[in-house]
Amino acid sequence: MTGRELTAAGITDPALRAAYARCRALNARHGRTYFLATRLLPPARRPAVHALYGFARWADDIVDDLSCGAGPAERAAALDALQERLALGLRTGRSEEPVVRALAHTASVYDIDHRHFTDFMAAMRSDLVVTDYPTYADLRSYMHGSAAVIGLQILPVLGTVVPRAEAAPHAAALGIAFQLTNFLRDVGEDLDRGRVYLPGDLLAAHGVDRELLEWSHATGARDPRIVAALRAAARLTRGVYRAAAPGLAILDPVSRPCVRTAFVLYGGILDAIARDGYAVVHRRAVVPRRSRAAVALDGLGRVAAARLRARAGRSRPAAPVGRPRQ
Repeated sequence: MTGRELTAAGITDPALRAAYARCRALNARHGRTYFLATRLLPPARRPAVHALYGFARWADDIVDDLSCGAGPAERAAALDALQERLALGLRTGRSEEPVVRALAHTASVYDIDHRHFTDFMAAMRSDLVVTDYPTYADLRSYMHGSAAVIGLQILPVLGTVVPRAEAAPHAAALGIAFQLTNFLRDVGEDLDRGRVYLPGDLLAAHGVDRELLEWSHATGARDPRIVAALRAAARLTRGVYRAAAPGLAILDPVSRPCVRTAFVLYGGILDAIARDGYAVVHRRAVVPRRSRAAVALDGLGRVAAARLRARAGRSRPAAPVGRPRQ
């Protein structure tokens, strides 16, 4: 399957094909929801999404991987090295590091603004020193680099039927909605890393602070104030999904099933958290496999319908603004 995708994308150089295959493997191993949705894209567009995800995953692992035993100084040095490789790769279009090489190629082919990568690296660096966010405004500032720019990076690959600038706010909002969902799902895991990604002002409104979260996590005891705060965080997140939703209809029709599937799957995580009684301080909520399969099946049906419409000429959207350069 990897070879078919790369051939469809016009990627023939053996080293470059190997670089993209490495990114695809990272996506398949670490991003189950993301990978499942990506399978609904036309094969020619999948490698670019794998490259973008693979790079983000690599940087995130430098910051968050607890199994490697690296301290803050070592992690900072690793980010410095990655930043240098990234800058060189984006400038020259080449890199000896496979993930960076695939990313640089994708950025060139789809004309992705390099500032999105710079902002992302700045957010990763802040994770080494910032452990909580006093207000939602502070968290939003962080999420510009850690989440909004991911949506903006992928937007040219997906393509749009309107000018890209018109679709950009929705793409950024969807990136933030996905990350807020992950923050809510991973409260306990983030506490293990010494971080709290729920805004302090939201927690305080329900009588919750870091100490209470840490006590609950350490003892396994439940507290109604924490449940109320987590429920409020879920409402906040659903509001961001609503802001992102209009962007689905202005994507290239062949990309809509992919993004809609991701939209529904990530929203399903919020549903799973609610069903589990907002126990995320103690355990990660899991979407049932049957539910994931049903969403994927619906997505496949939408893909088939979109392709049939395109072949029959019944749907004639404007050329995608984010179409790759030839």
